[in-house]
Amino acid sequence: MKNLKLLVLTFAVVCATACKEEKKTAETTTKTETEDVKDSMSSEKKLAISLAPKSDSNVEGTINFTEKNGMVTMVGTVTGLEEGEHAIHIHEKADCSADDGTSSGGHWNPTGQPHGAWGDKAGYHKGDIGNLTANANGRATITKSTNEWCIGCGDNTKDILGKAIIVHLGIDDLKTQPTGAAGARIGCAGIIE
Repeated sequence: MKNLKLLVLTFAVVCATACKEEKKTAETTTKTETEDVKDSMSSEKKLAISLAPKSDSNVEGTINFTEKNGMVTMVGTVTGLEEGEHAIHIHEKADCSADDGTSSGGHWNPTGQPHGAWGDKAGYHKGDIGNLTANANGRATITKSTNEWCIGCGDNTKDILGKAIIVHLGIDDLKTQPTGAAGARIGCAGIIE
């Protein structure tokens, strides 16, 4: 009987000690998760998408987005273009399933503004990026930074997730409503996290 009491007492001490260690581990994990959330809020967000050819073109490319301290920077390289200027826009749906790219909808315009040049006082779409210029080899690059976009912030007037990048055959004249008379859609990439 004495041995049984000693065995039960030893078992109780072991269990109590194990529970304390488990509680300390849980507290440490909670603190670490909170620190990770704070770190992720102050860190960069990055997103890379690939352009696919549309309308029987040979257009390809990569568009990279980086968000840091409330600024989004877009850096893109596009190949397979005819030499000269080509419009590039953000469209309202991350759907590139149609052969001609029309499944991506119209320009992204969450604030209901007229089409125009970026920053125009008369108004512009949040998707009105403008034009890029292809060299004789059909290669073009573009860089744009703005605080009017965000990556996954949930603000419908700023969030680029769920949208598409469209490259057009022609130049955006920055005035024709609502498209800029940019012509066929020759490259499409959905912006999906």
